[in-house]
Amino acid sequence: MPESSGLRGTAPRDVPGRPVGEAEARRIAVRSQLLDGTATDVLTTVRRLGFLQLDPIATVAPAQHVVLWSRLGRYDVAELDRLCWEARSLFEWDAFLWPIEQLPLVRGFMRRWRSSSHYKAERWVRDFLTENRAFRRYVLQELERRGPLLSRELEDRSLGEKEERRWYGSRNVGLMLTSLHLRGEVAIAGRRGGQRLWDLSERVLPETQALTTREAERRQRDARFRALGVRVRAGGWEAHPEAVDGDVPDRVTLLSPFDRLIHDRDRAEALFGFHYRLEMFVPNAKRVYGYYVLPILRGTAIIGRIEPVFHRKRGVLRVEGAWAEPTAPADSGPGVRDAVDRLAEWLGAESVEVGPTVPRAWSKALRG
Repeated sequence: MPESSGLRGTAPRDVPGRPVGEAEARRIAVRSQLLDGTATDVLTTVRRLGFLQLDPIATVAPAQHVVLWSRLGRYDVAELDRLCWEARSLFEWDAFLWPIEQLPLVRGFMRRWRSSSHYKAERWVRDFLTENRAFRRYVLQELERRGPLLSRELEDRSLGEKEERRWYGSRNVGLMLTSLHLRGEVAIAGRRGGQRLWDLSERVLPETQALTTREAERRQRDARFRALGVRVRAGGWEAHPEAVDGDVPDRVTLLSPFDRLIHDRDRAEALFGFHYRLEMFVPNAKRVYGYYVLPILRGTAIIGRIEPVFHRKRGVLRVEGAWAEPTAPADSGPGVRDAVDRLAEWLGAESVEVGPTVPRAWSKALRG
C-alpha cells in the first residue's frame, strides 16, 4: 500500500492476526514490548513501542524514565531530552512522546480535534476557543513575537469565571495552550526547569503531510497491535503477523504502572492472571497494597508487586512493601533483590532499605 494511501479515499481494513495459545501469547507479548532483555538504545526502543506516555509522578522516577529502565537497565535519562529537544527525533503531543516519523499520523489526530465534535472533550475545546477568540489571538501573537514561552509568561485574558482545576489551577492559560496544542496550532519546543516551553507549531515541527483521521486511527490500531504483539479475539489470543515467538529468559524487572504490558488492566489479568489497580487516588485506609506499586515481571510471568520509594534527599531507595502472587516461585527473591539493586544504582541511591512487609520466601534475599 503506498505511503500516501491514507491522505484520501477509503482506508484499508485492519491487519488480521493469527491464533496462538496462551503460553505463546505471553512470550510474544513480552518480546514485542522488548522486556526480554533485547532492547539496545533509547530511540530504537521508543520507535518499537510506538510512543512513551508522560507522567510527572516521581515516587521512583517519572513514568517515561521507568518504562525505558525496565527494558534498557541503566541508561542516561539526558538522552531522552537530547532526542526530543536537540536531535528532534522525538516530539511531544498530548502527554506522549512520539517518534518524529509518526508526525503525519499525529497530524491526523490533530485534524480530528479541529473538525470533530463527537466527544465531550472535543466539544468543550471547540466552545472554549469560540468563546475566547480574542484570548486565542493574543496567545498566538505573543508566541509569534516572543516565543518560546512558559505558560506563566502569558496573561490570562479568558472570559467567564475562573474555576480551580486539578492540572491547571485557576488560570486558563494552560487550557488555552493545551487546546491549541491538541489542534496542532502550538507545540512544545522544550522545557525549562521541567516546565513546558510553548511556540508556534511551524517553528517546532517539520512540514509533513497529514493522514486523514480515519487512516490515522487505523494505523494507530495496527501500531498498537504490533507493539503489544497479541490481542484478545473471540475468547482466545491472536498474534500480529510480524510477531515472532521465541524463548524468554527468567529476567526480573519492575514495571511502571503506565507500562503498556499492563496498561490495559483487563488484558493483563486475562494474559497473566494478574489483577492490578493503581491505588494512588485511593484513600490510604482503603488501599490493598500501596500508593505507587510496581508489578514484578520474571520472564513471562508477573510474580508480584513492590512499592519502592526514592528518598532523594537521603539518597535511599526504600522498599515499603513487596507482595508475591500465589503462583510466584519461592526462589524469586534473589532476582527481585537484584532488580531493586539495579534500580537503586540507576537512580543514584546510596543505599536500599526494606520495610517489614515482604513475602516470607523472599525475605532473606530482599533484606540482603
